Amino acid sequence: MKQHNVKSDKNISIVIPTYNEETNIEKLHKEVCKQMDATEYGYEFIFVDDGSQDASLDILKRLANLHENCYYIELSKNFGHQHALKCGMDTAEGDCIITMDCDLQHPPEVISQLLEKWEQGFDIVYTCREESHDLSFFKRKSSSLFYSLMNRLSDIDLENGAADFRLMNRKAADAFIKFEENELFIRGLVKWMGFRQASIRYVPNNRFSGESKYSVMKMISFAIKGITSFSTKPLKIAATLGLFFFFMSLTYIPYVIISYFNGHAVSGWTSLIVTVIFFGGLQLLMVGIIGLYLGKLVIQAKYRPLYFIKDTNYRVTKHKKQNTASEKSFLNV
Repeated sequence: MKQHNVKSDKNISIVIPTYNEETNIEKLHKEVCKQMDATEYGYEFIFVDDGSQDASLDILKRLANLHENCYYIELSKNFGHQHALKCGMDTAEGDCIITMDCDLQHPPEVISQLLEKWEQGFDIVYTCREESHDLSFFKRKSSSLFYSLMNRLSDIDLENGAADFRLMNRKAADAFIKFEENELFIRGLVKWMGFRQASIRYVPNNRFSGESKYSVMKMISFAIKGITSFSTKPLKIAATLGLFFFFMSLTYIPYVIISYFNGHAVSGWTSLIVTVIFFGGLQLLMVGIIGLYLGKLVIQAKYRPLYFIKDTNYRVTKHKKQNTASEKSFLNV
């Protein structure tokens, strides 16, 4: 780790997932170095390349050659942002770990605030994004709706705008490494872990360059993953709806019988079709919810690795040795 003007023997690992961020990497590296050089800590960068299709990996390797505290991990394919974060945290060995995105929307100047809270004795310091007025109405409302639903349907309480820009000390990071869930929702897991936590609010920067990798469908998928990972309430809601409409149907039986004997029974296709479509749709919704949970169980039961590392300079450069016990947990493709 870099030891320039270091007064403390504590070292910081900065984990940054990258996916097609060739125009952002060097700028981010420069800005974070500026912030860290003003502190008393040694530090290292761990960039996790999540199957980039541009020149991101080449830039990371060049940075690693130029800076002794800069490391890269190349995953064998695109496993997703959350899995790339998990990989970096599993690998990092600093006294605390800071995770942040590569697009510079997580302001590097907030790092000093994270470190200040850590020095005060907090195990986990997470950040919450202040919604910018530059965001579209849909983006702001959908984000607010997600956190509202998450808190209502789960047993955790996420603050609005909670982000993956956070600090975890060694004790909390070692606990986090034990998670082996296939469908990761890290901000929820971190909140669920407990420990002594503090939050910091920040105003996001504009993306330095490039476009967001999160489409509307990816955001919806991420929301569903978060809700189903921390709550069985959707199953309870489905069961409650089924029970409610079952009793509603029972009240319809006396009406049918009375109408029949009064001679008022009318065979109508419209009411029949509407009823069939409504209850059929309701049943499909319930089956779909149950299917989501069963699917998660099937995938988790396979116990597949969360990621594969194709190449890295972290352990070889850092420890100057091979075949360590920790390296055996990686598959070099």
